Amino acid sequence: MSRQADQRAQLAEFRRSIDNIDAALVFLLSERFKVTQKVGAYKAQEGLPAADPSREEAQIARLRALAADAQLDPEFSEKFLRFIINEVIRHHEQASAS
Repeated sequence: MSRQADQRAQLAEFRRSIDNIDAALVFLLSERFKVTQKVGAYKAQEGLPAADPSREEAQIARLRALAADAQLDPEFSEKFLRFIINEVIRHHEQASAS
């Protein structure tokens, strides 16, 4: 096999792995949102606020520590979790409004 063919084969292998990981991430996020929808429905039923800042901060601290242990940038992990939290709060607010 030529060097270019070897390179293409190696890249294809890496990309298959990335595609599998991306698929797993999507399914994990889907499962997480299914649970947070239940939380939102419960909060709406019980008249609880959509956001829980102390829980959010504890989760962010926990995730930053996990990220550091996993050799992932804690800043990135915090941004990622804040994005998810903001989306969850939006869903909870919608549940409360309905």
